[in-house]
Formats: sequence, C-alpha cells, structure tokens
Amino acid sequence: MTDTRRPAGLLPDLGLAVVFVLGLAFTAVMLADSWGPRYAVLDATVGATACLLALLRRRARVRTAAAGLGVAAVAVAVAHLTGLPQEPGPVTALALAVLVGSVIRTRPVRTAAAVGGAGLLVIVGSLLASLDDRHGFSAVPVLATLCWLAAVAVGVALRLADAHGRATTERVRRDERLALARELHDVVAHHVTGIVVQAQAAQLVGAKRPEKLPEMLAGIELSGTDALTAMRRVVGLLRDADDAAPASPGPEQLTELVARFDRHGPPVRLRLPADGHGWPPASDLAWPPEVTTTVHRIVQEALTNVSRHAPHAASVTVTVDRNPEGVSVEVVDDAPPAPARVAHRGGYGLVGMRERVRTLGGTLTAGPRDGRGWSVRATLPLPGRTAR
Repeated sequence: MTDTRRPAGLLPDLGLAVVFVLGLAFTAVMLADSWGPRYAVLDATVGATACLLALLRRRARVRTAAAGLGVAAVAVAVAHLTGLPQEPGPVTALALAVLVGSVIRTRPVRTAAAVGGAGLLVIVGSLLASLDDRHGFSAVPVLATLCWLAAVAVGVALRLADAHGRATTERVRRDERLALARELHDVVAHHVTGIVVQAQAAQLVGAKRPEKLPEMLAGIELSGTDALTAMRRVVGLLRDADDAAPASPGPEQLTELVARFDRHGPPVRLRLPADGHGWPPASDLAWPPEVTTTVHRIVQEALTNVSRHAPHAASVTVTVDRNPEGVSVEVVDDAPPAPARVAHRGGYGLVGMRERVRTLGGTLTAGPRDGRGWSVRATLPLPGRTAR
C-alpha cells in the first residue's frame, strides 16, 4: 500500500495559475481601453514573467524571488522613463507577494529579511516614481504596497506555524522514543535475569549431571542472543534519568481493545494469524515483546483516528498476520471520502507510530484507499528468526 495523496502544493498552484491568467487578461483589456493597446505590452510582459517565476518558485525559491524583484525594478524604471503605466501592476504585485512570502516562510532569517527588504525597495521605487509621474499619482503603488505587507504578514505567520508543527512533531517522536526505550529496557532486563538464573542453575546441575551442561549453556547462549538483539534496538534512543516508571512490555489483549472500541464505534472485525486464537498466537510466543506491543499501539492509534475523523464508517477490519517479511498489521475502514479530513487522519499520532516502527526496522504507510475508506499498514521484521 502506498500513500495516494496528491503532491503538496499542486492544487494551490493550479488555482494560482488560473488567477494569474484571468488577472493578466483583465489588466490587458483595461489598459488597452484606457491607454491604448501598445501601452499594455510592458505590463503584460512583466506580469507574465513574474507569474511564471511564482509558479516555479518551489524549484529555487530565493533565485526566483530575486529574478522577479529584478524584473519588477527594471519595469518601474522603464515605465517612469518612457511614460508608460506605472509598475508593478496588480498581477505583478500579486506574483511578487507569492515569491517574497514563500522565501520568508521557508528560508533562514537573514535570507528572508534580505528578500523582504528587496521587495520593500521595489515598492519605495514605485512610490517615488509615481510622485514624479506626469500622469499623476495612481492607486497602483498603493496596491503593490498592500501586497508586500500581506506577503510579509502571511510569510511570517506560516513560518511560525511551520516551526510549531516541527516542534510538535519532534516532541511526539521524542516521547515515542522514550516509551520504546522503556519497553526495550524492560525486555533486556528480563533476558539478563534469565541468563543469571540459568547460569546459577548450570553451576548446580553441572557438578551432578555433566551431560545436561551443553543444553543449559545453549539456553544461556540463546537468551544472550535475544538480549543483544533487543539492546541493538535501544542504541540511539535516549532515556531521561528521571523518566517515569518503566512500562510493562506485555501488550493489552487486542480482543479487549477491539471490544472496547466496538461499544462506541462501528463494528470491528479482528483477524489474527490462522494458527491460534489468542494474542500472540500459541506458535508465535517467541515474537519479541516490543513487536507485539507496537502492533497493539498501531491498532490503538488507527482505531482512535477512525473514531475521531471517520464517524460515518460502517465497518473496520483489523488484520494481524505473519509473512516472510515478519509481522504485518493493517487497519482498514470504509468511511466515505472526506478531503477536508485527510490532513487530520495523518496527524501527529501516526508520526509517533512511524518513528516507533522505523526504529524497529519496519515500515508504516497510511493513506486513502481507492474508492472509499482509509488504510494504515505496518510491517515489522522479526530479527534472528525465519518466517515459517
């Protein structure tokens, strides 16, 4: 399953392109009626250039903004020296606002300030040229000034919103890493305790029944291998010294989780591996606790998203299975399409789940299904074991 959402920014740019085309056509007609057809050439050329740069801004935001401001500055000078209508025109001002706002939103503070200052210089040049224009002062420079102010205000607001979003995402990832570190810490402690107990037993039994010693040493080796596997997964994760008490590595029964959701939401069908009815299945008791815990957390988060963002879903299917890649878990609902909720369905909860799955070496994908509904699917490897 892949994420089938449209590329970010595609629809806004299509809408912006429509606005640019309509604006250029309207401005050309108005200038042709009031000044004559030849006077509309400069405004149309400058406007089309600035609009094209605005639509291409994602490829090189600073360069396109610099190019657009340079074209506008030249247009201001040419219009003033040749007696043409004042520049930048309304559509050009809108395109420059998009370029300036885009840089202010995404680039470092110094770069954003430089581009915003360059835009202000163009506006000041237009205002000074209008004061000395033999045709008299017009509203064009005022409109350009308002566009520049809007670009700065919107760019700063979106910059702050993006910073808040990044901080929230990082906090979610950190919390998830800490939770996973606690669980893995408990798993390793369990294995080490087992090693100590088996070593003590080997000392006692080895003296009386030496033939049992190889078997007991093999058990110690297996426990050590499991402990090392879990410890490798902890590498890179930080745990605060004064953090909360360790969480239990054993997951809550999925059947209980589904039953609790079933009482307040749409019917849920739970599909577990075919070789057992419990969780984990009897033949798969060797699944690492961090894997079964992660499966539970993914199902919990996905069902929570269904209850919050898909109240019209008629049914939900939770599938947990064993395959050659490891353990797979998928939660699918059949809610009708709701474009306004797509962003919420992929919120910060899934950020934490994706971080947890990635740390365990797995993959997680989430997105709308073909036709209707939403799907969350994760695959978790089982290190050191081969699929049956």
